[in-house]
Amino acid sequence: MALDPSMPILVVDDYQTMVRIIRNLLKQLGFENVDDASDGSTAIAKMRDKKYGLVISDWNMEPMTGFELLQRVREEDALSQTPFIIVTAESKTENVIAAKKAGVNNYIVKPFNAQTLKTKIESVCQA
Repeated sequence: MALDPSMPILVVDDYQTMVRIIRNLLKQLGFENVDDASDGSTAIAKMRDKKYGLVISDWNMEPMTGFELLQRVREEDALSQTPFIIVTAESKTENVIAAKKAGVNNYIVKPFNAQTLKTKIESVCQA
């Protein structure tokens, strides 16, 4: 099954440069329908307004971390099934385990390239 390039994706990161990098990688992979949010609260509000096929969120953000955003998304019935990938510069085993327990679909450690992103998206969206 091929990935749907029209699938809406929400990129959540408080660092605009990272948002741009992920957006560019997604564009390279053919995804055009990409929104972004600079914090968890904005992300939740956008998710309530629009059904996203995927959320790609940074772990380290203020005031709500990507992990806390994941927990919130999983608690809300209308949002709980949204595929969710966490991006982080830290590959601490305890973080990966905590994210898995909280219901993350996949995990990407920075730095990463378009191929890595594509592989992770495929694994999440074709399950």
